[in-house]
Amino acid sequence: MKSHVLFSLFAILLCITSPAAGQNLDWKLYDNIQSGRNTANDGVMNGITQSCYPIALALPLGQFVYSLVKHDEISILRAAQTAGGLVIATALTYGIKYSAQRHRPYETHAGYTPYEYDTSPSMPSGHTSVAFATATALSLEYKKWYVVVPAYLYAGAVGYSRLHLGAHYPSDVLVGALVGAGSSFVSYHAALWWKKKWEHKTQQKFIE
Repeated sequence: MKSHVLFSLFAILLCITSPAAGQNLDWKLYDNIQSGRNTANDGVMNGITQSCYPIALALPLGQFVYSLVKHDEISILRAAQTAGGLVIATALTYGIKYSAQRHRPYETHAGYTPYEYDTSPSMPSGHTSVAFATATALSLEYKKWYVVVPAYLYAGAVGYSRLHLGAHYPSDVLVGALVGAGSSFVSYHAALWWKKKWEHKTQQKFIE
C-alpha cells in the first residue's frame, strides 16, 4: 500500500508537468492496483467507503448536541465550521464532477470489474472529498496528535478504498483530498473571521 501512495504522489507531479504522461501514469497505477486486488478484502474496503458519509454527518451533529447540553459556545462554532466545510466540499465536488465529466476508469478501459458501477462522473472522488473535509475540520478544531493522526489515517483509508474497489483513478482521489481539505480550511478561517467581527460589533454596541 505504501508503494501505491508514493506512486500516486509521483503521478500528481507528472500530471502537473506533463498532462499526457500524467494521464498515462494515472491509468497505469489504476491498472497496477486492480491487477493486485485481493477481492477477499472488498467487503472491508466497501465498509470503509460506506462509513464515510454517516461519520461526516454525525460529527457536526454531535458537536451541536454537545454544545446544547454543555452550553458550550466553542462547540457551536466547531459544529458550524465542520458543517460549512462539508457543504463547501460537496458543492465543489459536484461542480467539478459535472463540469469535467470524466468517465470512470472502467468505462474508458475495458476489462475491469469494479465492486459496483457508479453512474456519476469520476473526477473528483466524493467520498474522499468528504473524508478529508472531516479529517481537516477535526485537525483544525482540536489540534491534538491523537486526533489528527487517526483522522487523516481514516481519510487516507477511504481514499484507498475507492482505488481498491475500482471506482476511481488515483488523480480523482487526490483531487478529492485537496478539495475536501481546502474546503474545511476555508470554512474554519471564515467562521473565526465571522466570530471576531461579531464580537467586535457587540463590543461597539455595548460601548455606545
